[in-house]
Amino acid sequence: MTETAATAFEQGLERYKQGESVETLIPHFKQICDRAPKNPTAWACLAWLYLLADKPELALKAAKKSVKIDSRPPQARINLALAMLDTGAKGVRDHIEAAQQMMSLDEEIHQDIVENIEDGLSRKPDWKSLQRVKKWLLSPE
Repeated sequence: MTETAATAFEQGLERYKQGESVETLIPHFKQICDRAPKNPTAWACLAWLYLLADKPELALKAAKKSVKIDSRPPQARINLALAMLDTGAKGVRDHIEAAQQMMSLDEEIHQDIVENIEDGLSRKPDWKSLQRVKKWLLSPE
C-alpha cells in the first residue's frame, strides 16, 4: 500500500461527507491511526465515528488519545466530552469550557463546530449528549 496516511485521511473524510456508513469508515480510520499514531485529528475522527456507532467506551479511548496529543482543537475536546457523557465519566465541564473559549476566539472555529454538531444530529437525531453539548456551547449565556 503506497498511499500516505494523509491521503487515506482525506479519502476517508470524503467518504464520510458522501454519506458512507460509519461501520465501514471505522476500520479505515483505525488503520490511519495505526499508521499515524501521533495524528490528533485522525484520533478525533475515529472518536466521532465511534460515538455515532454507539461505542462510547472506544470513543473515550480515541478521544483521550487525540486530546493527549494536542489539547487545542475544540472538536477533540467536544468528542471527549461526548464520550464522557455517554460513559458517565466525570470532568466534562473542563472540556466544554475549553471548547467554548476556543470558539469565542475564532469565528471560523465556531462555525466549524456548529456544522459538526448539525452533522452529528442529522446522522443521529436522538443523540441526547450531543443535544446537551449543543445547548451548552451555542446557547447565549
